[in-house]
Amino acid sequence: MVNRASTRQQIMKPGRKKKKKLNIKKAIKKPGALRTSLGIKKGKTIPASVLNRAAKAPGKLGQRARFAKTLKKLRKKKRRS
Repeated sequence: MVNRASTRQQIMKPGRKKKKKLNIKKAIKKPGALRTSLGIKKGKTIPASVLNRAAKAPGKLGQRARFAKTLKKLRKKKRRS
């Protein structure tokens, strides 16, 4: 039989490690590649309609656009809290 008090103490240890944060900087291999392939000048924001259209494209362009949409969602979460 399992001693419930001891298992509860193991779960609630004060020296428990924190959850690892995602290192997004390493995930972005070529910054600005999506912007140049879409033909949008540096400093201008990529319109959502263009990003959605590019996300449906196959290959690297589609991958980069889908990743940009994911990063946009992460940024919104961070801004709210």
